[in-house]
Amino acid sequence: MSGAAPDRPDFDVAIVGGGPVGAVLGALLKRGQGGARRRVLLIERQLPAGAPAPASATAPSPASTAAPDDLRVVALSRASERVLGAAGAWAALRAVPGALGRYERMHVWPADGEPRGAGSLRFDAAEIGEPDLGHIVGNARVQRAALDAFIESGGVAEAATLSALEFDARSVSLLADGRRWRASLVVGADGGRSLVRRAAGLELETQDYQQAGVVANLHSERPHEHTAWQRFLGEGTLALLPLADGTSSLVWSAPRARAEALLAASPEDFEAEVTAASGGVLGALKLASGRAAFPLRRVRAPHYARERCVLVGDAAHIVHPLAGQGLNLGLMDAAALAEVLEDASAEGEDPGALRVLRRYERWRKGENETMGRAFDLLNRFLAFGTDPVGQLATRGMGLVGRSAPLRGFFAGRALGLGGELPRAARRAGS
Repeated sequence: MSGAAPDRPDFDVAIVGGGPVGAVLGALLKRGQGGARRRVLLIERQLPAGAPAPASATAPSPASTAAPDDLRVVALSRASERVLGAAGAWAALRAVPGALGRYERMHVWPADGEPRGAGSLRFDAAEIGEPDLGHIVGNARVQRAALDAFIESGGVAEAATLSALEFDARSVSLLADGRRWRASLVVGADGGRSLVRRAAGLELETQDYQQAGVVANLHSERPHEHTAWQRFLGEGTLALLPLADGTSSLVWSAPRARAEALLAASPEDFEAEVTAASGGVLGALKLASGRAAFPLRRVRAPHYARERCVLVGDAAHIVHPLAGQGLNLGLMDAAALAEVLEDASAEGEDPGALRVLRRYERWRKGENETMGRAFDLLNRFLAFGTDPVGQLATRGMGLVGRSAPLRGFFAGRALGLGGELPRAARRAGS
């Protein structure tokens, strides 16, 4: 990225982790200014089978082959849509029939309220002149579309498991499955148990919520109305997210013992419990898939960077999923880091220099920690809020629901259009 040296590393940037955040970062680096000359390696333990289709091919993109049993979905904001567009992944997602489930409204209500009662909170895209508030899509589909975009743009993807990092003054060496690569910068995009973070000696702070998120796809007696339904239960949060095929994705955050009981329940008992917990907002609910659960915790790295190493996405921060913003925050990390590295390249700076990486850290750390604290408070005082403070928060939700300006403000935040946005999130995606 700067002037060549006799011992120039194999790659300018090596990304460890081929999930949506790592793959989008790689695609942005290759498609941005100077990307054709930028050498980018992506290492992922298990790459999806199959090669990406040529850009001129008429067959469906491999993004259409996401496993149907993948129950993890993400709620993509407008800002994330634009970032995916800049990375070359949004067009592939949009081209696959049934890949994107748009949601035009969000409807939130407390445990002791009615789904459409006075204490509920409703956001509508029409109120702020938008066609929708975002899209619900399977995590595996986003990953595959982003990986295809990265490879099609000239990035190098290798299936390997990282075992160690070796740092020197000019580069970092990555050891994986008996192979070695050298890069000017290594990016940890390898999740909450990041090997890159540990190998680089970057610290981690963890808060275990003692909760689990139960996920499944559900048929409903009544249509979902392209609406994301969410109920604070007093012992967790239940969300029904609209999918393109008319079913809904369930994300039920509950105490761990309760979540285990829900997984162990018979299908009939589970369906009765989820119908009751949803307040019957969509009528009777029936399973359209299996069930799964994942532990909930908050994770934050006090430092995102050291010389020649930087963290993005879940490797740097994990937030409570009740607002569905985890991947959106990670994609903003990817876009911000790509922008910082692109600007540094234009100035002839070393991409692995700590002074460069600190610019990204200062930009993203404050926003991520603010959002993490906000979701923590929502979980504490609304999802589990039975004390006086929780009751006050519930009343406040009703006040927001009755104020059009406040509803518009929060709807704008849900679109991801607040704060200091990267260039890729400010311009329309392709």
